[in-house]
Amino acid sequence: MKNGTMMQYFEWELKDDGKHWVRLKEDAQHLSDIGITAVWIPPCFKGTESDDVGYGIYDLYDLGEFDQNGTVRTKYGTKEELLEAIDALHEHGIQVYADVVLNHKAAADGKEKFHAVKVAEDDRNNELSEPYEIEGWTHFNFPGRNGKYSDFEWHWYHFNGVDYDARTGEEGIFRIEGDHKQWAEDEAVSTEFGNYDYLMFADVDFSHPEVREEVKRWASWFINETKIDGMRLDAVKHIHKDFINEFIDHVRGEFGDDFFIVAEYWDQEYGELNEYMQDQDYALTLMDVGFHYALSEASKAGADYDLTQLFDDTLYKKKAANAVTFVDNHDSQPGQSLESFVEPWFKPQAYGIILLSKNGYPCVFYGDYYGIGGENPIEGIPDVLDKLLHVRTTYAYGEQQNYLDHPNCIGFTRTGDENHPHGCAVVLSNSEEGHKKMTLGELNAGTTYIDCLHNRDEEITLDEEGTASFPVNAGSISVWVPKEQ
Repeated sequence: MKNGTMMQYFEWELKDDGKHWVRLKEDAQHLSDIGITAVWIPPCFKGTESDDVGYGIYDLYDLGEFDQNGTVRTKYGTKEELLEAIDALHEHGIQVYADVVLNHKAAADGKEKFHAVKVAEDDRNNELSEPYEIEGWTHFNFPGRNGKYSDFEWHWYHFNGVDYDARTGEEGIFRIEGDHKQWAEDEAVSTEFGNYDYLMFADVDFSHPEVREEVKRWASWFINETKIDGMRLDAVKHIHKDFINEFIDHVRGEFGDDFFIVAEYWDQEYGELNEYMQDQDYALTLMDVGFHYALSEASKAGADYDLTQLFDDTLYKKKAANAVTFVDNHDSQPGQSLESFVEPWFKPQAYGIILLSKNGYPCVFYGDYYGIGGENPIEGIPDVLDKLLHVRTTYAYGEQQNYLDHPNCIGFTRTGDENHPHGCAVVLSNSEEGHKKMTLGELNAGTTYIDCLHNRDEEITLDEEGTASFPVNAGSISVWVPKEQ
């Protein structure tokens, strides 16, 4: 079976030209050729304005079809162009995962009056006022869509928090008052800031039965309309975990157990991530945030980082079947609120690990392949990634043996399988030039290996036990594959 590889096909600084879906459609053949088997697309719904990256969600039913918030298209294009891109990817055997943002809504159509309590931003359980009347942007009736696909209107009682009192112009966090209306229980969301139910804009109240039913109805419509193969659920640590469970059951019940779901729970602690998955009966995968931060820290610390500890407390190591591994993404790239960018010198090593390892489902970041735009552009490394992707699809199969016996030089081998018998050897350094004695098994005895990245010129021939010493340059990576292949 071919190794699966996901690509996150966007970065934060993409141009607001409405041509992204067109470019994606034209890129489908190339993505297939380099070994991409699934594409994670950005939020494809109408946002606050045309240049909204997609997380300022206005209307989940508007995929670039209606004249709303000053635009028909989204930042990425029209609904027709989106569907054409998905069709093109499917024609080339590539699955499509949609980025789904359920936590909040923005750019409401009207204001409403209701009672609320102001709470402390650093402890949302700390009430700073008695209930009093405020005016918030909470009425969504989507006049541009005029009831097509759904006639559901959102009102203040469908939300549990806002960040602005339009009556006074005061900003802050206001918990909406009403029958059975509180933040989600502390144990149902992240307990960062006391209770992290509220994130931004008008916060959706998933304890409201009308909300739960409408969101599930929307999901059925959206999947049928687009024929996507999976979802990346945004910001789940802010959403009542019981609803996420209910949502997954609904989607899988209608579209089958193979419908892929990965969630973003942005927390470095393995215990937090594992507890969340356990509460969901391990029915989903999570982005391996802890591993990303380990890679970021290693890239910044250089030779002072102990590479033997790189995998400690990661999903990669402890729950590999539920891990989507990544080097960087739109949130970690420079200039973003969660900036934790892996330094360019360490990118090849980081991708060598996630793409050639047995553990995890790797995700290549668009910005690392095609580059990052904006005022301070960063070039991608497509040549390196093309080579690593080729090794992943051709050689990185079978059992993995790790060699974690030096703080500045580590390696691992993949011994191959019946259809890919020769395997590969990976060695990397964050300090001086080094080498690693590793084995690829007796079946590969006498086979000569070369560095497919061309960082080393030697030809390494395995001894009668299938073992050799594989070198690596200082602060570099070498990936050794059979010369004859």
